[in-house]
Amino acid sequence: MKPHLDPARPEHALTRTALRASGRADILLFLLVSTIASTAGIQAWQTLINNFAVDSAHLGADAVGFVQSIREVPGFLSMLVIYVLFVLSEQRAASLSILVLGIGLAATGYFPSFWGLTLTTLVMSTGFHYYEPLNQSLTLQHFNTFEAPVVLSRVRAVGALANIAVGILIYFLSDAMGYKGMFAVVGAVVAVAGVWGLFKKPCETSGAPQKKKMYLRRKYWLYYVLTFLEGSRRQIFIVFAVFLLVKKFDYSIQAISILFIINNAINYFLNPMIGRAINRFGERQLLTVEYAGMILVFLTYAYTDSHIVAGIMYVLDFLIFNFNVGVRTYYQKIAAPEDMASGMAMGFTINHIAAVVVPVLGGVLWMVDYKIPFFIGVGLGVLSLALTQCIRIPAKPAAR
Repeated sequence: MKPHLDPARPEHALTRTALRASGRADILLFLLVSTIASTAGIQAWQTLINNFAVDSAHLGADAVGFVQSIREVPGFLSMLVIYVLFVLSEQRAASLSILVLGIGLAATGYFPSFWGLTLTTLVMSTGFHYYEPLNQSLTLQHFNTFEAPVVLSRVRAVGALANIAVGILIYFLSDAMGYKGMFAVVGAVVAVAGVWGLFKKPCETSGAPQKKKMYLRRKYWLYYVLTFLEGSRRQIFIVFAVFLLVKKFDYSIQAISILFIINNAINYFLNPMIGRAINRFGERQLLTVEYAGMILVFLTYAYTDSHIVAGIMYVLDFLIFNFNVGVRTYYQKIAAPEDMASGMAMGFTINHIAAVVVPVLGGVLWMVDYKIPFFIGVGLGVLSLALTQCIRIPAKPAAR
């Protein structure tokens, strides 16, 4: 029998004993291992890629922007994961995605050219972007509206620990191993996690049967719009914030690694608090804080001439970015249980519509004035902040 859930303390239902009693211990372990592999893989890629592009591939801002846009194409097509579910279970499809991510990452260092980087990025990104909607769908299906924020935050916190390990590894071994060795080692570890998942049966329980088709519903319009804006804002952060640190302030790969370690150390302690804060204060309040902070960060990026201030803003940017879990938990509270998989897949696709365009457009605008992409980020923050005030949660959401 499923243990009693105290809405004020959902973590009571997430102890090891309670999870085993409810048949959900295996799915949580599966999500933890798979997410650690996914976040560690993408973290290694993000830590290394800008320096690799400049030092080894000799790419400029416009070429880096193009590669980053190519990285988002699989995200734009992630809605097609719905059709994969006709052949594979969500768990198997998620594990296969992790394996593809690892293979693409491991191959990156062997192709230090524009087209080589484009190809390996496409492979790596396909794995990453197909895993993410499956991960979120599985979480929202197997954990109810009070548990899901805590689970999502807990998984992110463990992922942050993995990212710290990656940052330390890169910091101490990058000179000795070089780009090729670093990409290969981390990619191999990620691929092994994918193989592990393929041979593991994670679920003793099953969620509601999922609709295996793509569609948009008017009642989810705010989720779609916030997801679209989040994708645009995310790309400015991922592509141009790090590029600013490397290009304008001459941050070395070791310095970028230190920033990533600091970010993830903070996130390890912060993420569990975010889950509890969502249950206490609600999605609207948390997202309001995120978008207000986002406006401040992008304005500072545009005007600061201090490498220290820029680094601090990057840490703050990374910190408030974690609040976007509120968009997913908002959707869970307004959506039908059978819409979880399709909603996450469609949301991921919508998120990446702008993500395909923003890096290329931003790269061209950067060549005119590096401040322009960050001014665009400020505009996105203002619009997101206004729309967030439209969030309305049912007074008594069902504890699915």
